[in-house]
Amino acid sequence: MSDDRQYQKARDAALRLLTHRPRSESEVSIRLAQRFPEDIVDRVVASLREQSFLNDDEFARLWTESRDNHNPRSAAAIRRELLGKGVSKAIAEEAVADVDDSDGAYRAAVKFSRRLAGTEYESFHRRLWGHLQRRGYNATVSRQTAARLWEEVGEDSNTSEDSEIE
Repeated sequence: MSDDRQYQKARDAALRLLTHRPRSESEVSIRLAQRFPEDIVDRVVASLREQSFLNDDEFARLWTESRDNHNPRSAAAIRRELLGKGVSKAIAEEAVADVDDSDGAYRAAVKFSRRLAGTEYESFHRRLWGHLQRRGYNATVSRQTAARLWEEVGEDSNTSEDSEIE
């Protein structure tokens, strides 16, 4: 197969990848390298970068925004995800600079706490704390968020239990 034909096939494959979701340069390079020679992959990636189809800064910003809005994670967890996708450390740091762990933890906890209605304090706290830990929030943020939500939600569910006892 000629270089021009391989280049076009590689470019088409890269564009198909990018139609599903934004990707980092590294992700595209790795996927293309499975089927095409390195020199073709390098040419395609350079071409897509020049045409702004590949931009790690924009990818990191979009990834961080999506995570923060739809499936909150800590800044550290998002940074790890970006690094795992081949984004440079500097770009990952810049992308997560504005992520507020306290706010994200609260939003993640509110959604999860609906499942915990009617549970006792220890169970509520332990399960919510674990949920936040799995999303990368540190112990302090997790503990504070669990305590805050218990004050808002947990005490209401406990009052119904107390009234049954009396």
